[in-house]
Amino acid sequence: MLFELSGKILLECWGLLVEAAPYVLFGFLAAGLLKALLPVEMVARHLGSKSVASVLKASLFGLPLPLCSCGVIPAAIGLRRQGASKGASAAFLVSTPETGVDSIAITWALLDPIMTVVRPLAAFVTATVTGLLINALPDEEESPAVPPAPRCGCSGSACGETPAPPPSLRRRLADGLGYAFGELLGDIGKWLLLGILLAGIIAALVPAAFFARHLGGECTSLFLMLLAGVPMYICASASTPIAAALVLKGLSPGAALVFLLAGPATNAATLAVVARFWGRKITAVYLASIALCSLVSGYLVNRLYAATGADITTWVHHGGEGASSPWAALPAVLLLILIGRNFLPRPSGRSCGDC
Repeated sequence: MLFELSGKILLECWGLLVEAAPYVLFGFLAAGLLKALLPVEMVARHLGSKSVASVLKASLFGLPLPLCSCGVIPAAIGLRRQGASKGASAAFLVSTPETGVDSIAITWALLDPIMTVVRPLAAFVTATVTGLLINALPDEEESPAVPPAPRCGCSGSACGETPAPPPSLRRRLADGLGYAFGELLGDIGKWLLLGILLAGIIAALVPAAFFARHLGGECTSLFLMLLAGVPMYICASASTPIAAALVLKGLSPGAALVFLLAGPATNAATLAVVARFWGRKITAVYLASIALCSLVSGYLVNRLYAATGADITTWVHHGGEGASSPWAALPAVLLLILIGRNFLPRPSGRSCGDC
């Protein structure tokens, strides 16, 4: 019995991995190109003013970046240190983990086109509302651990020295792809595999239409997914297969979206850092705005599916039909090799020291 159940879980996990792997690889390829072609200095330069435009730009800049919940924390603090406003840095802290080119690709593979469009749009709105509300708060004395950026734009012995010439495009592309399929895949890969494992367990153990039968009330399912997502440490890519498995068991698309928004943007580590560097008032606004925007987005998405007559489960079921082809397994095997390579000891490799 236990052997049969384990085999069923593994088959479910393998089917999810085969379906998602090509889109995951494409997402990390796009992440490497973004890393190579999008200068960090340009991002910081546009986020300094305490204006609506800076918050909108921060929300927009964060959407395609595939940083996990831990990786975005030092990035957001870095932006704040470089002069970004508190609202802009908070908006970046929300939009970046809620979505990314990798998670958008996986959403297309495991959910449906509507959710693929709605997810980044809802993340953008949530991040913008959060940033605007935080900018509207009165200024407080911030932690001394977040010093203002030096006026000369540099610090230490580097001040006054001739800056090094910028690397060539070829060098930037090589570094970007190395980062995407090395450090970034190492950070996100283990969480992605964990998400697929949890999704496989849900698919194998939870009866069909379980959520529709036991969580028929729309408000109940929305709030329960919010309560499940807020404390959970999970990245946008890993949350997608879990959401797909829940949808197949009868969870509404809106409740799945609440989980996809709240899970990556809120966890104990993120809230602790927000409280440490921005204060308790900003932390309360940060959490409340994410919760409210997630619930409203979930409600509206349920209305959208009802109005269009779209059935998300049809697309999810259809997505698994190509997994029987032997060629479909190649991207999954390649993805496992790339993830496994990051667990091997490296003599002088870089690690995600910021996470």
